Amino acid sequence: MGTDRFDVLREQVRGRVLEEDDPEYDIARSVYNGMIDRRPAAVLRASQVADVIAAVRFARGLGIEVAVRGGGHSAPGFGTVDGGLVLDFSALRGVRVDPVARTARVEPGATWADYNHATHAFGLASTGGIIGSTGVSGLTLGGGIGYLTRKYGLACDNLLSADVVLADGTFLTASEAANVDLFWALRGGSGNFGAVTSLEFRLHPVDMVHVGLMFFDAALGADIGAAYRDWIAAEPEEMGAFLGFHQGPPVPFLPEEWHGRPVAVIAGMWTGDLDAGPAHWQSMLDAGPALGSFFAPMPYPALNIMFDGLSGVPGLQGYWKADFLRTLSDDALRVAVQYSPGIPSVHSANHFYPIDGAVQRVAPEATAFAHRDVNFAPVIAAQWPDSADNEANIAWVRNYWAALHEYSEPGGYLNFQDADDQSRIEDTLGSNYARLTEIKAKYDPDNFFHVNQNISPAPAAAAPATAATPPAGMESTLEAAAQPSIPPEAAPTV
Repeated sequence: MGTDRFDVLREQVRGRVLEEDDPEYDIARSVYNGMIDRRPAAVLRASQVADVIAAVRFARGLGIEVAVRGGGHSAPGFGTVDGGLVLDFSALRGVRVDPVARTARVEPGATWADYNHATHAFGLASTGGIIGSTGVSGLTLGGGIGYLTRKYGLACDNLLSADVVLADGTFLTASEAANVDLFWALRGGSGNFGAVTSLEFRLHPVDMVHVGLMFFDAALGADIGAAYRDWIAAEPEEMGAFLGFHQGPPVPFLPEEWHGRPVAVIAGMWTGDLDAGPAHWQSMLDAGPALGSFFAPMPYPALNIMFDGLSGVPGLQGYWKADFLRTLSDDALRVAVQYSPGIPSVHSANHFYPIDGAVQRVAPEATAFAHRDVNFAPVIAAQWPDSADNEANIAWVRNYWAALHEYSEPGGYLNFQDADDQSRIEDTLGSNYARLTEIKAKYDPDNFFHVNQNISPAPAAAAPATAATPPAGMESTLEAAAQPSIPPEAAPTV
């Protein structure tokens, strides 16, 4: 089946090339966001790196767009493209752990559930996402926020190397020892510089954790949020927990009359001594009348997949917005409470993630992720089942974001932004944007990889003629994370 146009590609790859007449085409073209309904000319289910090299060269020669799909969770649907070629990595999900070196080598289609399952066998982990079905590569390239952020930094801070297929089909490895400018750009610059075919991470001892979930009436969210703000700042970095606003989920420890009603949530884990866990949660339990709560020791991977049935459901309609907050101010909390009655569904999430601790011990210029002096990353991630509600729910997200943005920083977390946030790219990448455009011009001067939150290549005259030298702060980011916090007076404004 298929057209003559893609027969040349079929002869060059081992993976399947699916076109419109293939019975699996509709499944192959779909992504998690059900609002995205694009029809690529073909989908290549890559089976190895050689397929990726051949596909990039083929698409470039044919002059068609390419979308790269790992986990497929991109809210704007960047894992697919109308009329182009999708590089689908879903069959490449291997994870190889070296327990002695405490490293893991990950294929580009692996999810965080895959990764955590593999590393947990050795009592190891590194910062990953909140949802198990999220792709490892996409989350990492955009920064990577998770429960372990305060203790071990962003996912990209734990990246040791990456294999990349460039826009001309060249294959190379980027690390702190080779192609250091590209390695710098990959850690927060997203998929702008090539198709990443393998990632290597540093691992840390994380095994059983003490999980906590607490629900409060959303009407009390300003007081609960203020208590959370003070509590998380005082807690050791072994505490990783976020503040959220939801519709009450149908869980047994929340009274049924609160199912579907607006609630404030504290959720996360204590990674220190398990016996000490209950004492560390107590201050938040005392912050107000809890509607319900759950506390238990459990394996770290179990927490990572706990919310997959709510926020990791494929096919829901979805629209997202994001910001950075220097502090979780009373005004920001007031806005959150004001908009909580409009939360579209039980699948929706409005979270405020703490990004202090180890994140702030990495210099803003050490990686492409520049926002190292803010304390919270809020996301308004609305998801709902019925497309008839799209207009109303998108309006709710936009209005909420506009109100919250008044108290936010100019930029926002790349992985939480939607397609209409492209105009914010310079603010989102902050003080590192100019350097990223130069590196883009070096490795992808024609902007071949542009189905993403796109960084335009710098004009040719501004592009560096040779490999750039490592920027200040290019020392191992995890070694930097172990050092004392950057003094406020030394932290540049972004």
